[in-house]
Amino acid sequence: MNNEESPVHRRRGIYLLPNLFTTAGLFAGFYAIVSAMSNQFEHAAIAIFVAMIMDGIDGRVARLTNTQSEFGVQYDSLSDMVCFGLAPSLVVFEWSLRSMIEHGWLWSKLAWLAAFVYTAGAALRLARFNAQVATADKEYFQGLPSPSAAAVLAGLVWFSEDNGLSGSDMWVVGSVLAVLTGLLMVSNVRYYSFKEVDFRNRVPFVALIAVVLVFVVVSSHPPGILFAGFLIYALSGPVITLYQVRKRRRQRRAR
Repeated sequence: MNNEESPVHRRRGIYLLPNLFTTAGLFAGFYAIVSAMSNQFEHAAIAIFVAMIMDGIDGRVARLTNTQSEFGVQYDSLSDMVCFGLAPSLVVFEWSLRSMIEHGWLWSKLAWLAAFVYTAGAALRLARFNAQVATADKEYFQGLPSPSAAAVLAGLVWFSEDNGLSGSDMWVVGSVLAVLTGLLMVSNVRYYSFKEVDFRNRVPFVALIAVVLVFVVVSSHPPGILFAGFLIYALSGPVITLYQVRKRRRQRRAR
């Protein structure tokens, strides 16, 4: 009789809590696309911002509860592609760029190209981030983060709809921002990551007051404040990069 114990096979599974938030974000991205197809552009823009919130929560929940997994990393990346790669480009295309067809054959092709540049930029940005995640600088992002790029386009749609601006009248702005954000995502421009902010340790009381003030400012006019805030962040990258390049040149000359 063989007394050796047979190996115990453990059931493979996934962590439920962080993946619930990822799934919620994925649903928001899907809802944004469906809403855009139904000409409910304001709902579509808000859904993209909801997806951003879910994307910010799932990773932090996984780290705080020690439930990180390779499955969660891959699932989050695929969700990001839908929420911040496909959804924003399709929303802005249905809202504004489709109207470029009225200006002729060439402009209709440029509309498709502008939307595709954004989508391709988001895909390349996510692929590069996944490939360099182990060696990347924690203080800065290389290239505009895809959620921030999505927020620029969603903010434009939400701000315009809230102020009665038709997408057919905003096709120049929409196409320029789609191409600009798409290129910034694959650029070497550096963006501050805010990863140094620690939510687990104690902070001065004034930090809580600052957070309250941020909520008050955003709630005063969400479409305008969010659009302006993320647009400024998108433009801050080139400014920071140029400043650092000039600083290095001055240091070399001083030697």
